[in-house]
Amino acid sequence: MASFVEQFPPQLLDAAAPDDARPAPNRLLHVQRLGLVDYVPTWKFQEQLMDATLAIKVRNRAAETTGEAPQPTLNHLLLCEHPHTYTLGKSGKPEHLLLDEAALAAHEASFHRINRGGDITYHGPGQLVGYPILDLDNFRPDIHWYLRVLEEAVIRTLADYGLNAGRIAGLTGVWLDWEEGAPNPRKICALGVKCSRWVTLHGFALNVNPDLSYFGHIVPCGITDKAVTSLARELGSTRSVSVAEVQERLLPHLLALLEATNSEEPAAT
Repeated sequence: MASFVEQFPPQLLDAAAPDDARPAPNRLLHVQRLGLVDYVPTWKFQEQLMDATLAIKVRNRAAETTGEAPQPTLNHLLLCEHPHTYTLGKSGKPEHLLLDEAALAAHEASFHRINRGGDITYHGPGQLVGYPILDLDNFRPDIHWYLRVLEEAVIRTLADYGLNAGRIAGLTGVWLDWEEGAPNPRKICALGVKCSRWVTLHGFALNVNPDLSYFGHIVPCGITDKAVTSLARELGSTRSVSVAEVQERLLPHLLALLEATNSEEPAAT
């Protein structure tokens, strides 16, 4: 997932509303565990959830003039894995995909140009993908704070496995050997976020135990001089990990950082 943030102007929501016209912040997080799902339907589902939240915000803005009670906006978190998929953001370079159509088919992989910014990334089985569709007005309307929250949730999760993960200045995401001067910085989690009127789309991709050879068919996020790794590779034979296990460890960290309450949806069957 590309390291990129796209922020759109608030437009209809730019003027400050009176305090009594604003809905109370809703920090309930509706979590849906989707399992292994195709990329495009999941992308469309994200956009449907985002559009529903934006529609509420527009109605609330109009309600200021009528005195109607504002409606709280909802927050969602989709947790899933995808089949082998490459996605290219609007500012990405097509040549960073190193496979032609025949090679894509041979690797049972799909390729999609999508509406986020940034460059190319890979999703596949063994990678925990999280798509928070949040109204940041319920939390903190600051996209840089939000990115740091996502990174910190992953950093704390990796610490649960004894890994010292961190950030590299100027590069969004989570890394190992991240300290300045470290000989072998390795990216273990990528972030790519779009934000419209403080409602977020897309999210993070944490490599748990994917087939890392698929990263060899792209220039990941346009970065040519740093490696990609996974939790399974870093732990070696000391223990096995599953996406489901890591998902359960990450969720409480994210909820704590957002100061959110969990509202579970039934697991996909």
